[in-house]
Amino acid sequence: MTERVAELAAEYDRSAAFPAESLRLAHEAGLLTATIGERYGGRGAGVEESARILHSLGRGDPSVALIAAMTLASHARQAVQPHWPEELYARVVKQSFERPVLLNHARVEPDLGSPARGGLPATRARRNADGWAVSGTKRFVTGAEGLDWFLVWATTDEDDPRVGTFLVPGDSPGVEITGRWDQLGLRASGSHDVTFQDAEVPYEQVIGLAPHGPAAEQDNRAGAALHLPLAALYLGVARAAQACFHTFAHTRVPANLGHPVARTERFRRTAGEIEVLLAAAEQLVFDGAAKLDADDTTYTPEQALGARVLADRHGVRAVELAVRLLGNPGLSRGNPLERHFRDIQCAPVHAPQEDISLLAIGTKALNP
Repeated sequence: MTERVAELAAEYDRSAAFPAESLRLAHEAGLLTATIGERYGGRGAGVEESARILHSLGRGDPSVALIAAMTLASHARQAVQPHWPEELYARVVKQSFERPVLLNHARVEPDLGSPARGGLPATRARRNADGWAVSGTKRFVTGAEGLDWFLVWATTDEDDPRVGTFLVPGDSPGVEITGRWDQLGLRASGSHDVTFQDAEVPYEQVIGLAPHGPAAEQDNRAGAALHLPLAALYLGVARAAQACFHTFAHTRVPANLGHPVARTERFRRTAGEIEVLLAAAEQLVFDGAAKLDADDTTYTPEQALGARVLADRHGVRAVELAVRLLGNPGLSRGNPLERHFRDIQCAPVHAPQEDISLLAIGTKALNP
């Protein structure tokens, strides 16, 4: 499955089309439903298995992996702490076993930026006779074209405003893609801008309505179950880049050398540095994920954030080393390494970004 996804990745990157075929393959392999809880008929995959799934998908096509990550994270959260309306979630699960059903949060806004930096949404939910009418624009909604459900973070228009997540079906009237994703990396992730214009949401399809205030903001320390799998996803990209580097090293035979460059000290030393960077990062990520699954109370949110920071740094550095040693061939459009180099640049962009993570880690270190 991963090999076929990898074969499709170059064309999806070129066209920036929604990777429907690759997601179908992932669904048929049971990956999109892996984290559905056992109480709902799923296998209840934990953080480590999620990380390994995304690591493998990331090697094939990180755009597909990122779309899958959002769905896996939604199911994983429901398995740990049920919060969807039970009847609605049961319907989502039934459909998910039959076909690819994609879920994702819509949180980032043009003015607010990432919620990881604080602040509350300008998107408004207005009460009407049947429930709520949601209006506003969200940015970077991964998989937007193929989402079955948008989990829209919005503020109510009540006298005492509340903030919550409004469950908007993807085919609802009033949902429109208004800004096309046209980025350097993860081009097929379809992380478009989406505008909601009076999108109708029944009263019962709202999660976690809470008073307007700090309690409603994003907790950057509490997201370890997503931070580590995301880090694993990009380490998968770096492993794919490493494979390209190894192939080049074994097949490139300069006329003046008479043997593959893999036998030169320069390539062997760089291969060693790349392997050390990636192996160390994978150990941090997968060991941390296993500790989360085991409810190891000695493993702190700050450790998970730190693992994510180091994994991102190591992944980006490893791919840079490979490209630098190959030179022009590494930056050629015909070389998959060029695509991996672009894709790995997206690793540090995900919230919480490095400065926010280091602030949380440093605050804890100074005030144990």
